[in-house]
Amino acid sequence: MVLDTVKVKPRRKPRGGLLLLLGPAFVAAIAYVDPGNVAANLTSGASYGYLLVWVLVAANLMAMLVQYQSAKLGVVTGKSLPQHLGERYKTTTRRLYWAQAEVVAMATDLAEVVGGAIALYLLFHIPLPLGGAIVGLASMALLTVQNRHGQRRFETIIIFLLVIITIGFLAGLVLSPPDPAGVVGGLIPRFDGVESVTLAAGMLGATVMPHAIYLHSQLAKDRHPDARSTPAKLRRIIKATRIDVVVALVLAGAVNIGMLLLAASTLSGVPGTDSIEGAHAAIVNSLGPAIGIIFAVGLLASGLASTSVGAYAGATIMHGLLKVRIPLQARRLVSLIPAVVLLWVGVDPTWALIVSQVVLSFGIPFALIPLLRLTASRKVMGEHRDGLVLRTAALISVALIVALNVLLLWLTFTGHV
Repeated sequence: MVLDTVKVKPRRKPRGGLLLLLGPAFVAAIAYVDPGNVAANLTSGASYGYLLVWVLVAANLMAMLVQYQSAKLGVVTGKSLPQHLGERYKTTTRRLYWAQAEVVAMATDLAEVVGGAIALYLLFHIPLPLGGAIVGLASMALLTVQNRHGQRRFETIIIFLLVIITIGFLAGLVLSPPDPAGVVGGLIPRFDGVESVTLAAGMLGATVMPHAIYLHSQLAKDRHPDARSTPAKLRRIIKATRIDVVVALVLAGAVNIGMLLLAASTLSGVPGTDSIEGAHAAIVNSLGPAIGIIFAVGLLASGLASTSVGAYAGATIMHGLLKVRIPLQARRLVSLIPAVVLLWVGVDPTWALIVSQVVLSFGIPFALIPLLRLTASRKVMGEHRDGLVLRTAALISVALIVALNVLLLWLTFTGHV
């Protein structure tokens, strides 16, 4: 008697494996390469050369930590950071919390719209108010993709824009490479007077973004709605989230550091480089019009992508804290108005960027401290709560970030900026 054997084909793993689970961190990472970062990094490199490279390296490591915690909170609990806060606070506290988060989100949006408007002026000599309106309308189109085609398609477009940003801001390094000895020396923590301390605090404020922290938890939970279906799957999603954050933030960090290195190698000692327009003119003079165009295109991509992500973050904050949902396009239109009005009345764009970073500094503790408490809680996170090493690193990072931003605010209001 011959027994037929049934061959069971091994179950194929999805193509791409963990790569298919990546994406949310790349959307959040856009906040780390917005026009506010461009202004801070170019000013640092032009004014102090390689001195403050270490600030960007430290800030990027801290950003990895807090963005991972935010994403893990969303994946493990199925709730965003604003939702957790909305459940814990009474009505009055929730509204006050929303008000400060909203002001921060709108200040960030101001920098992003202004940056995009400057890019259009550099490329096509479009007046700033009209350029701001165009950037706002273009970002509404990007948000329409999110509404109609889902988060995955939106992530793809944002990643494409991130590639353009990377090329735009790093192309100049091919023609003007940094001094290796200067870069290594810049990794040693030190300052050169009060102004360098102020600039370092501003760079940190431009790097660690409250609205990205609020948003990332929402992006992660929406991208992985069934993450908690089995313990094994949850562990796999957390692993993918960790990889997602590291890859995305390494790329964003490279762009930021590259901008500082470009300014240090090309703009050091050149007058008028304390504004994006002045820095662009100096880049054109030093490296040629082609690099200037590529840089402006990168700035435009930065403005378009970051303002779309900012509007998305604002909607997330409103839903979590006020329990109110409004269409993303309506949200985009409302937050666009202050930026266009400021440009219309002739406010200096560079001043607007600086003020936006100062306002942003107010909101950093309100996002970081609750995140630290929630991810360290066994009641909230269960077995996936932060371990002792991660909790210690997070506590040190949060304390340092808050201290530097308090210093920035003090220096600003005492007239040292």
